[in-house]
Amino acid sequence: MRRRCVKHCGGDPEVSWEMQPAYNTTSRILCIWSEKTFKLERKVIDNGFILLEGQWIKEAQQVHIVSIYSPCDIQNKRALWDSVRQMKNLNPGGLWCILGDFNNIRNSFERLGTCQRGVEESNIKEFNEWIKDLEVEEVPWVGRKFTWFRLNGSAKSKLDRILVSPEWLAKWPGSTQYTLDRNFSDHCPILLRFKHID
Repeated sequence: MRRRCVKHCGGDPEVSWEMQPAYNTTSRILCIWSEKTFKLERKVIDNGFILLEGQWIKEAQQVHIVSIYSPCDIQNKRALWDSVRQMKNLNPGGLWCILGDFNNIRNSFERLGTCQRGVEESNIKEFNEWIKDLEVEEVPWVGRKFTWFRLNGSAKSKLDRILVSPEWLAKWPGSTQYTLDRNFSDHCPILLRFKHID
């Protein structure tokens, strides 16, 4: 990625970024942050995720942010879930935020229409058990119920979400995630806000 492109995407001239090719696709994971807001102390990049650990400068708060782009098949999902679980178990302190495209739903109501990825109850159960094991919870939603739409409108699913630790919600109570309008992607952007702060 060129710095000019990243600055444009990040909307700030003082940005840093990390990029990782996504698992088995031509897509990539791109994390952009303002150096005035977040001080990176450690990163872990692996198949399907980027973990950024550091200080949220304004609050002098240690945070762990994991950006995920999950594979579709269950075996590779399990490998990704295990990697994230191990990282969290090894670093229990600080606030945790795990977000991105999980390519999984939490219940059958999160998918409508025809879709190549069939709804398998065992996948839903495993995904919910992983969330419970991590001791994170989904931030309350505002806006659209679905985050992915097939271009012809024949299918829609809630594949993207933001999960945070209880300590995150205690630090920033009233946090919400907003589903924004879709533009060039077949996924809608998600905005995490605390009251009036993005």
